[in-house]
Amino acid sequence: MAHPMMDGIWFDKYKADDAEKAHQEKRAQDLGGLVVQASSPSSQTESANSGLAGQIARARQNIQNTLNAGVGLGIGVTVDSPALAARLAAVEKENAELRQVTADLQAAVSKLTQRVNALDMKSSGASAPVPAKKEEAPADDDDDDDDDDDDDDVDLFGDDSDDEEELAKIQAQRKEQEAKAKKGKKQVIAKSSIILDVKPWDDETDMLDVEKLVRTIKADGLLWGASKLVPLAYGIKKLQIGCVVEDDKIGTDFLEEEITKFEDMVQSVDIAAFNKI
Repeated sequence: MAHPMMDGIWFDKYKADDAEKAHQEKRAQDLGGLVVQASSPSSQTESANSGLAGQIARARQNIQNTLNAGVGLGIGVTVDSPALAARLAAVEKENAELRQVTADLQAAVSKLTQRVNALDMKSSGASAPVPAKKEEAPADDDDDDDDDDDDDDVDLFGDDSDDEEELAKIQAQRKEQEAKAKKGKKQVIAKSSIILDVKPWDDETDMLDVEKLVRTIKADGLLWGASKLVPLAYGIKKLQIGCVVEDDKIGTDFLEEEITKFEDMVQSVDIAAFNKI
């Protein structure tokens, strides 16, 4: 029979405490395993890979959006990351520079190719291949004998009369051709047109008689032309008469001397006009 003072005492409490402790330790072990598994290298690698894959996917999506929008070189691109935007701008600039360098190289190569082709054409047209000189085969003794016979037939001291006759014929033909050419050419004769002023002594001189006297002067290369009377002063008139002369045959001095010979009626002679024809 139990003692009345021991009714409120829990003698088996240690067992409950031990069971609770064991339960908590097991639970702690289970949770510790999950934490260790979550923090293991493989799990960390997978999380890192998933994070890098996400960044790559986002970068690809940005590039695809840029290409779809038709963004050209030199146009600013808006991306989530400033560093990525800077790198993309640098890549675009480098791409443009490479394209320009490539275009310059292509143009230089094209020009160089044209120059080389032109030089090849000139060299092929200018320099023709020179045929190689064939070596003469040694002649036989019989051939030497034939050559000696041919030399005997040539007369080195022959008569040159035939050559002189041919040369004389050629010279005669040339002279005939030159003479025909000279006849065929029209000889140009230098001529001049002259207008003379013939002045009388006074107003009583008959100018018609003066004109008749002037026209009596005749010479080779002289041809008289039209005439007229020109008033001077106090009723005196002068005779103005034209003529055509050949320069090699007639001069102004000859005309003045011949006209002033009529000294009774002619006071002086002047050249009013002189023109080459």
